[in-house]
Amino acid sequence: MKLTRSKFEQLTADLVERCVGPVRQALADAKMTERDIDEVILVGGATRIPAVQQLVRRLLGKEPNQSVNPDEVVAIGAAIQAGVLAGEVKEVLLLDVVPLSLGVETLGGVMTKIIERNTTIPVRRTEIFTTAEDNQTAVDIHILQGEREMARDNRTLGRFRLEGIAPAPRGVPQIEVTFDIDANGILHVSARDKATGREAKITITGSTQLSKEEIERMIREAEMYAEEDRRRRELVEARNQADSLAYQVERTLRDLGDKVPAPERARAEHLIQEIRQAIKEEAGIERIRQLMADLQQVAHQIAAIAYGQATSAGAGTSGRSDGGSDDVIDAEFKPSH
Repeated sequence: MKLTRSKFEQLTADLVERCVGPVRQALADAKMTERDIDEVILVGGATRIPAVQQLVRRLLGKEPNQSVNPDEVVAIGAAIQAGVLAGEVKEVLLLDVVPLSLGVETLGGVMTKIIERNTTIPVRRTEIFTTAEDNQTAVDIHILQGEREMARDNRTLGRFRLEGIAPAPRGVPQIEVTFDIDANGILHVSARDKATGREAKITITGSTQLSKEEIERMIREAEMYAEEDRRRRELVEARNQADSLAYQVERTLRDLGDKVPAPERARAEHLIQEIRQAIKEEAGIERIRQLMADLQQVAHQIAAIAYGQATSAGAGTSGRSDGGSDDVIDAEFKPSH
């Protein structure tokens, strides 16, 4: 059987075109354009196919660098990296990246990312979280890997519990969560209560060992369900914000006591109950937002009344902070059970 070049290219055209997606994805992940590329090195024997080389020219506008044998380039790179890790090669700096985002589950089943996908390793990131209930003395740290918005749709890497948190109103404790990935891809996660110094930690060795197919599948699913995930996260965040607002207004009413006029108190208490019932019934985002707007309006009226009263009443409202801090991430750990 005689096979001409034109016939071969016709038979392999769809396979060659499959290279387009990964190339564009790599550029997007690196936040680069074709103009930012200095050299294009071909990897794998199939890159000897003229159609593949032509595709590279078309996509990147550059002549491929063919100074390295495409059959050997991966093995050469692996050997160099082994030398770097062993400390035998010091003049070469090799940078690896996190293949998928890493984070923790927070209130409402949301994944809160701490290290974003394609971050260069080694890397260390720290975020401060807080509690979701009054007098919460323990939290479960659920470590996740993936690109989906909801925790249940991502891969679980591990779990551990931090106990011994000092009892305090919700939002007051500051829990410092640190993700640390070393040059070998080993993930160290720690959680520390800043008030007591109590700490718990875990080490995960397989966080970067996913196969190429698994990584691509998880990224593909994240893109496929992006809009649905965004709506689900928005709803969860709206419910969390509504619950937090109800809690803050309830504390304000308790702090001010009989200084709040009966009509405003009754209206605020009614809206607080409405919000909590709506959250319990898993009401839609529009209902939640409307109730929040109504409660915020009443809260502003109460604040204005308190401000116009005696200095002691004004101090009672200005002292309210709920333990909030500009450094505390807008997420809470659900109670540990």
